[in-house]
Parts: sequence; C-alpha cells; structure tokens
Amino acid sequence: MTLESDRPRVVVMSLIISVIGFAALAMMVHELGHLLAARSCNVAASELGLGMGPRITGFRLGGIRFNLRTIPVGSFVMLDGTALQEKSVRTQLLVHLGGIIFNIVAGVFTYGTTFGWLNLLLAAGNILPLYQHDGWKCGVVIMRALLRRKSKPAERVFTFSGGFVSLIIAWVVARMFI
Repeated sequence: MTLESDRPRVVVMSLIISVIGFAALAMMVHELGHLLAARSCNVAASELGLGMGPRITGFRLGGIRFNLRTIPVGSFVMLDGTALQEKSVRTQLLVHLGGIIFNIVAGVFTYGTTFGWLNLLLAAGNILPLYQHDGWKCGVVIMRALLRRKSKPAERVFTFSGGFVSLIIAWVVARMFI
C-alpha cells in the first residue's frame, strides 16, 4: 500500500532529475557549438565550464579545461575575446551563433523528446537580445560594424532596449500558453 502511494512522487522526482540532466547536457551541446566554431575560426579557448562559481572538479583535454562548478546555473566557454574582436563580423557572428546552431540541430534530431525541447528552448532563449546572451552579443557586433567603432552610449541603449524587447516577447509567449 505504501508503494502505490509513493508512485506519483517517484514519477515526479524522475521527471525532475531527467529535466536537470538533459538541461545540463543541452548546455554542454550549446557550449561545444561555440567551442567548435571558435576553433574553426582560429580563436583560442581556454575553458568550458558547466555551472558558475568555484570549480568542483575538471579535466584537461587538448589544451582546454573542462570544469564542473558549484552553482548549477548556466555554462560558458572562455574565449580569447581580443582575438575574436579582431576577426571579421561574419566570423564573430558564427562564433556567437555556434551554440544556438548546435542546439537547433540537436533539437531537430531529437524532436519530441525532453532533450529536444530543452535544446530548442535554450536556442530560443539565447537568441533574445538579453545582456550577455548570444543574441545581445550578435547585436553588439552588428552595431559596432555599422557605427565602425565602439560606442558605450549606443551599447547601453541597445542593452536596455534588448531587455525591454525580450520582456515583451516573453509576455507574448506566456500569453499564448496561459
């Protein structure tokens, strides 16, 4: 009798664990997209991290440190930003969009699964012009190319307006499902 009453909790817990595991895997797919795009464009990378904060454990493979960090939110690839900014606009956009491209490909190939939906969701979230997300970075690259220089005021306006646009998009999407 206690086994039957525990069944809903077991199902919910297994769903939560699988979503967390697949989300971590989708983030790794995303960062590998950036890493491979950077490598193909001769932009050095020193670290790929899953999570934020102090390092828990890691290993080195081919000159890149793969680390697991304490706060299980987000992921990153540590690129040589100076080298990236010296590349063409097309190259910079390819590197910034590499993660989104990999997530879309993984999402299409695994469509209909939890992993597939998480990849597509991660791609959609990263294309928004939110500060330090890939969409924002692409916008800054394009803006600098159009202005032919860096402009702190223009970048601040873009950051603010990008956040505002992202909130509107999130509201519209939420209204579609709620």
